Amino acid sequence: MLAPAESHRAQAPRNTTDVSPGLPVPRRHVWLWPALAICLCSTACTERLLQVFTPPNAPTANRPPATETSRQGSVTLPSASDTAPELPTAAPTPTRTEPSSEAPDSPRQPAPKPKRLLLRGATLLTATELEAFAGDLLIEEGRIAAIARSLEDGDATRVLDLSGRWITPGLIDPHSHVGIAPAPFIRAHRDANELSGPIKPELRAEDAFWPQDPALRAAASGGVTLIHVLPGSGNVIGGQGVSLHVRPSADGSITPLLVDGAPRSMKIACGENPKRIYGARNAAPTTRMGTEALLRQALEDAQAYAPKSGDARRLDQEALSEVLAGRTLIQNHCYRADEMQRRLAMFAEFGIAPRAFHHAVEAYKIRHRLARAQVGAVVWADWWGRKQEMLDAIPANAALLDAAGVRVALHSDSPYDIQRLNQQAARAMAAGRRAGLDIPRERAIRWVTANPAWVLGLDDRYGTLEVGKTADVVVWSGDPFSVYSRADLVFVEGELVFDRAEPERFPQSDFLLGRGRNLGRANDLRRARRTAPEPAQ
Repeated sequence: MLAPAESHRAQAPRNTTDVSPGLPVPRRHVWLWPALAICLCSTACTERLLQVFTPPNAPTANRPPATETSRQGSVTLPSASDTAPELPTAAPTPTRTEPSSEAPDSPRQPAPKPKRLLLRGATLLTATELEAFAGDLLIEEGRIAAIARSLEDGDATRVLDLSGRWITPGLIDPHSHVGIAPAPFIRAHRDANELSGPIKPELRAEDAFWPQDPALRAAASGGVTLIHVLPGSGNVIGGQGVSLHVRPSADGSITPLLVDGAPRSMKIACGENPKRIYGARNAAPTTRMGTEALLRQALEDAQAYAPKSGDARRLDQEALSEVLAGRTLIQNHCYRADEMQRRLAMFAEFGIAPRAFHHAVEAYKIRHRLARAQVGAVVWADWWGRKQEMLDAIPANAALLDAAGVRVALHSDSPYDIQRLNQQAARAMAAGRRAGLDIPRERAIRWVTANPAWVLGLDDRYGTLEVGKTADVVVWSGDPFSVYSRADLVFVEGELVFDRAEPERFPQSDFLLGRGRNLGRANDLRRARRTAPEPAQ
């Protein structure tokens, strides 16, 4: 959804006490803006910025400590209530050294994952048709090798006793701007919208992704193992999205994060954002009519595209040709029911269909049509009212869609909500129950696992706990639908990337390593120089 001039107003979830550094200031306090700008450059305000991305610190549900059994014997692992990671609020400038190739346990070079890891005695919520049950899960070479009520140790190289904990598939966020609109959200980092023209299918989100975004580590602390990063919605066609693993980058580039074989997606938008942005410039589109006309013309041009030998490449036409061929999935930003139906009709003219409508706050009004068309819906749990096209949003949207047979997925569209996707699922499940719908945990967990995997074309490898699937696994301190539960252990492709008892396993962003304090000192020094008296002549 991210679009210029409104993205800074993204609201924090209603059940958190975090304070957003970008909340709007009432017009009667316009005089505060200069003071706020100065404050943002000070040490104290920068420290508050960093606190926003501290993993949530709610009390942990009571449960026995985990024990680890290895060939060297048994040890007791610290519980999440014993040690909880906190991002530093005023860290001293450290002595920075480059990781050595002789240090296999360096955060930049994670220790090799065990060949056979047995997770024993947890409650398993598989995101399949199975009800939650107490059992064991075996991970081998990055994949789920076995899952049952009881498994023998066999030749497991590591065994974790997780009695009292819960295990789910890794959570998947199908709509994120992490890395292309990273924290802190300042102009220098705003790479989500290329506003040099409304039709930009050739753009690729991966070309602007910043692996040092502090929000990545915060997402991992919330149990998120895979994200789909999309361009913003300022353009009619905003560009191509990319699916990424949530883990540290071994070489500092995006390459280790790319999901092998993931389909590309195309971000297309309708509604208020494109016409508002370009209308302010007196450029097309200034109306919804203009938006639809520009999209139809772009698809017509791509359909007629037939390059001859020796012709210069047209990256925009090539990208849209992949859409028309069905190899690039359409992810369509849209809020209102009438606009979603209009888009379905237009795409049908070209023999294509969107994979999902994103945000889709009025999707409940056309849920049966979406189910028949096999079009997914990527929605919030309960965002409402930020702009006119959101006024008909209801908290039971996800539950009503699910009951009608629509593949519904919850998304964050926010560096705050991405830390609490499990709580979003709990809120949406509760809203459905209040509306009289019987939504069990086994269905609701699919809204943040199996269904977003389908939206991204990755459901054959991700999203459920099944033999043969990729071992993206989260161990929770308790029921994942409780506000008191936290992600204790997070595995991506069988590799432990986040451990609440050992948070340094997922290294902090370089941005957090003393930069805030240095920035404050530098500005203090500049101010001191400006106000110093002139030397005597």
